[in-house]
Amino acid sequence: MASPFNIISNQAPITMPSPSAHPRPEWLRVKFFGGERYQDLKRIMRTLDLHTVCESARCPNMGECWDHGTATFMILGDICTRACGFCAVPSGKPAGPPDEQEPFRVAEAVARMGLRYAVVTSVNRDDQPDGGAQIFARTIEEIRRRVPGCKVEVLIPDFRGNWEALNVVLATKPDVLNHNTETVPRLYRQVRKGALYERSLELLRRAKETHPDVPTKTGLMLGLGEEKDEVLATLQDLALQGTDILTLGQYLQPTREHLPIVRYVHPDEFAEFKMLGEAMGFKHVEAGPLVRSSYHAFEQTESAHK
Repeated sequence: MASPFNIISNQAPITMPSPSAHPRPEWLRVKFFGGERYQDLKRIMRTLDLHTVCESARCPNMGECWDHGTATFMILGDICTRACGFCAVPSGKPAGPPDEQEPFRVAEAVARMGLRYAVVTSVNRDDQPDGGAQIFARTIEEIRRRVPGCKVEVLIPDFRGNWEALNVVLATKPDVLNHNTETVPRLYRQVRKGALYERSLELLRRAKETHPDVPTKTGLMLGLGEEKDEVLATLQDLALQGTDILTLGQYLQPTREHLPIVRYVHPDEFAEFKMLGEAMGFKHVEAGPLVRSSYHAFEQTESAHK
């Protein structure tokens, strides 16, 4: 599994005027869904004092997914200890330790929503020795106890390379272990503050080597200034770690304070990357302008288990 990393030089990122102030292309226009199912889910989240990355990250698919009764739960609070250049989740110093009752409330929400597939992610909690791994593990266990048969996908941080913390999560055998790579190595310093490309690859490799029966997943955003050859080199690195599922989507600037969009990537380019990724050995590639980590997650998992 191990492979040399295709590290590309740390030259300054490509700079171009951001088109984010201009009207989005037709393929990025989203119909907002706000039906009864959407309102029910919102009430459940507020009643149980839970957070979703759908809201915090301003996901363009939130209305559609919520209207269909699915959401990605964000645990460990709503304040991230990192300040990544692409992310709308508030950053700073968390007010206190993780909430020990949160796993029970997430499981209760899953039960009330009648979910058969739950996605759980988190903010970074670099203030905690285990990065919140124990809360992840207990959340998985509580969902399964409260809703037997419900599959659970986790989208985890890098735990700052604490592999014991990774093993705590893997020991619960999540149905999918996801860790997003986000971008090509040259752009890491600007895009993923506090993260290391090599560390993310090692996390995916260790997960697959220690628990080969647990599908692994990762994702990239495009439109931040990466070149095609950089994307392909990164996909090759990820494939060599045995990664099962790959997602590719368009970066959308959440506010003017975040990294600018360098360009809008055409759907035809996403289709080409999907084809090339499948040829590299990924079991499932979800690629398109509006694709996000948990978009169509249930269908992705079905493909990975075949």
